[in-house]
Amino acid sequence: MSHKHFRMIGLGVLWSLLIILVAACAAPASAPQPAQSGASTKPIVIGFTASQTGKLNVESKKQIQGMQLWLDDVKKAGGIKLADGTMVMPDIKFYDDESTTERVQALYTKLINEDNVDFLISPYSSGLAKAAAVVSEQNGKVMLTTGAADDATMEQGFKSTYQLYTPASRYLAGAVDLLGQMDPALKKIAIVHEKDSFSTSVANAANEYAKSKGYDVVLFEGYDTGTTDFSPFINKITAASPDAIMGGGHFQDGTTLAKQLYEKQVPVKFVALLVAPPEPKFVEIGDAANGIIGPSQWEPLVKYSPESASAANLPWYGPTVANFVSAYKAKYNEDPSYHAAGGYAAGLLLQKAIEDSGSLDAAKVQAALDKMDLLTFYGHVKFSTDAKTHGKQDAHSMVYMQWQKGADGKFVSQIVFPPEAKSADAQLRK
Repeated sequence: MSHKHFRMIGLGVLWSLLIILVAACAAPASAPQPAQSGASTKPIVIGFTASQTGKLNVESKKQIQGMQLWLDDVKKAGGIKLADGTMVMPDIKFYDDESTTERVQALYTKLINEDNVDFLISPYSSGLAKAAAVVSEQNGKVMLTTGAADDATMEQGFKSTYQLYTPASRYLAGAVDLLGQMDPALKKIAIVHEKDSFSTSVANAANEYAKSKGYDVVLFEGYDTGTTDFSPFINKITAASPDAIMGGGHFQDGTTLAKQLYEKQVPVKFVALLVAPPEPKFVEIGDAANGIIGPSQWEPLVKYSPESASAANLPWYGPTVANFVSAYKAKYNEDPSYHAAGGYAAGLLLQKAIEDSGSLDAAKVQAALDKMDLLTFYGHVKFSTDAKTHGKQDAHSMVYMQWQKGADGKFVSQIVFPPEAKSADAQLRK
């Protein structure tokens, strides 16, 4: 071989080494590390159903997106480590429940008996979660419920079902308190709600709480799921002349109700609706969104942090609020709603329980969930261990957001209650 060939080979080697060196320097220092060489990896499957079609598809889609982001993060980190050094690599399997309880029961049975999933996450909504819980409890499967707040679901003596959301009985209490802070002279409230289990539980609790605080509930009425024409209810609201309207149900009906209240120029100073306002798509109804308040399980502006965990003498676990929000926006090109945060949190808390137990044994994971008392980007989480309310959420608190129009004419979602969490003062409707 000639000297010329040797020189060419030498230059090629040097060039290759230079490329490798540059690539190594460009790699992010915070890139997740894979599992250690030689560690065994065990796959597990987390099963659930999702409303890819039907009236709950908007909320359910966001819940799935949050869960998928959590799964991405776990895989980037190399899995979940067990006590014996095994790295657990989770995956998810789900079916479309079409927003119906009948399909939920059949599909959760399939997930358990045919797909042999290891753990379960609930479908979105209290009614569907309740149907899933009956099946999971019968089969001794650990299930975390997200998107499910109905008190009744978690007051049946369940043993292996755990609730992430603040219970429905506490959903609108803060709205009543906020109304009193804004203007004590506003004393008349109309409560109009969807007649499903969750919304009815919220409305009943709000009715009792408002009366205990000296308010006059001038209208208390339910509407059928799927209602699209609220004219009869708006006529009753107008006749009752309330200062405030509270209630609603889910995204589709809540959005429609808000739009029709605006179109018919119903003269109320305060409107607080369930589920719909915190969802970023709600603002697509334009000026009808202005001033609408919504109770939220979580908002991107919350201030939970490792520092606040330390101040509360609680352990911190998982990503910061800023890291979660930025990662979600990078993946989906939109702000995360509380439905998305709940989906991520469900996976995160299951991960924590597996790590704490060092095992995939259902009883040991349940024991870890029973002991859980911590702060995450999603907030404070602790589960009831009382026999009747076992697994019910004991610690998580609601925040209340309001759509406000800025000086530039654009709508911004602000946290307006409680005072320690607010990003802006609440505004009465004009």
